[in-house]
Amino acid sequence: MMFYASLAVTAIVGFAVSYALGFIVIPWLHKLKYGQTILDIGPKWHKKKEGTPTMGGILFIVGTLLAFAVGFFMYMTISFKHDNSLKLAQVNVKVWGGILMALGFTVIGLVDDYIMVVKKRNLGLTIKQKTFLQLLVSIGYLGSLYAVQADYMFIPFLGNFDMGILFWVFGIFVIYCTTNAVNFTDGIDGLCGSVTVTAAAAFIVAAALREYFEISVLAAALLGGCAGYLMWNKYPAKVMMGDTGSMFLGGMIVALAYAVDCPLLILPFGIIYVIEFASDIIQIVYYKATRGKRVFKMAPIHHHFEMSGWKETKIVKVFTVINIIGCVIGLLLVYYGRAG
Repeated sequence: MMFYASLAVTAIVGFAVSYALGFIVIPWLHKLKYGQTILDIGPKWHKKKEGTPTMGGILFIVGTLLAFAVGFFMYMTISFKHDNSLKLAQVNVKVWGGILMALGFTVIGLVDDYIMVVKKRNLGLTIKQKTFLQLLVSIGYLGSLYAVQADYMFIPFLGNFDMGILFWVFGIFVIYCTTNAVNFTDGIDGLCGSVTVTAAAAFIVAAALREYFEISVLAAALLGGCAGYLMWNKYPAKVMMGDTGSMFLGGMIVALAYAVDCPLLILPFGIIYVIEFASDIIQIVYYKATRGKRVFKMAPIHHHFEMSGWKETKIVKVFTVINIIGCVIGLLLVYYGRAG
């Protein structure tokens, strides 16, 4: 019972801190004139978002970190014990190393946002620069996991799988794709935050099913932080998370997935991330292969539905429900596949 109380307190603190910071950070961003610049190639009605403060990810980043500090202290104080505890070294890496990885991506996003704000354009770091920095952070995180012999993966119904050299290749692929997929999902008011809330909720349950209770606390902190941010980001948004926020969220999703030993869970728990990322890749490949033809009216796919007449609020609702369905499927796999 005390464990569930710590989860509730963690989520509430994350929500309260993230929401309260909005009263301070948003006016500050306005004062600095850190407003979003909208490209002409996007939907014309997005032009009304011009000047909306960006870098709002600061709200849930601080909220998540402070909430986890409180929740983890409560967890350690009540000394909740369980039989299948992670080794201490693995706990330190999967929790604190995962947070450091997310913050590493945050720095990359912050630099990208700063360049865009200063130059008043929607172009920051080049693709090569961003990719290089992302690979550095990814390799550093994977190296820390490898150092504590956490280079395996749990597969539902099959059990733990020793990945060998695939640990590095697969890991870099997963981390790179996930962080960019989350970034692509941040395109309309409330979408990325709503999807991430559902993913975080799923990881709370998945971690508990796997008896990795420290990870449930971390996921609860992320859920609360994103929920508080959504009070400011829901349509019509008063602040946008920017790459600062989306890169942090991408890092956190990866950290949670690796913390429960199953990065494959990103597929169902973040099905919308996957769809958004895939739609962009499909659009680019098809465009080049056909010399100008398009599969979607605009990519990522949420823009396609916008161009088709869907309101932003409808897109957020439908996409969130789809992600919830993915989360349920993923949790069923974890629950019934535990004895694999």
